[in-house]
Amino acid sequence: MDSRSGCPVNAAVEVLGDRWSLLVLRDVVFGDRRHFRALLTGSAEGIASNILADRLVRLVEAGLLTRGTAARGQRARYSLTEAGIRTLPIICALGDWGLDWRPGGDEPRARQQFIRDQGPAFVEELMDELRVRHLGAPPKAHDGPGPFERLAAAQG
Repeated sequence: MDSRSGCPVNAAVEVLGDRWSLLVLRDVVFGDRRHFRALLTGSAEGIASNILADRLVRLVEAGLLTRGTAARGQRARYSLTEAGIRTLPIICALGDWGLDWRPGGDEPRARQQFIRDQGPAFVEELMDELRVRHLGAPPKAHDGPGPFERLAAAQG
């Protein structure tokens, strides 16, 4: 997809600039929702099925997700690409802004506060774990629970 200008910000906004695309990516990352039905029913914001279908197609076309092949009667599974995984720092930065400037629910705010408190190295750990889950990368060794386990424990 060609952008309207040579501006990198514009190019990113053309892919990520609507609210639903980022929320779908958020739900794939933090909710491990990888199927259409899970994304549809798991969205706290109540995404409509036609909008979800459209955003999934757009995210696949933009190279942020892949759609696994599904036999008749089976569900297609979506996976993050490296480009999709690399949206995590953007999602976290938006979450930090929202934490500072917008009201919100306790659980999502607790998740964002934990990510902020852990710092950029934790976001890198999350991305490494997403590479394992979505790209089949070998897991990196770490002492104790993994980053998503620590995040879940912090949310109570």
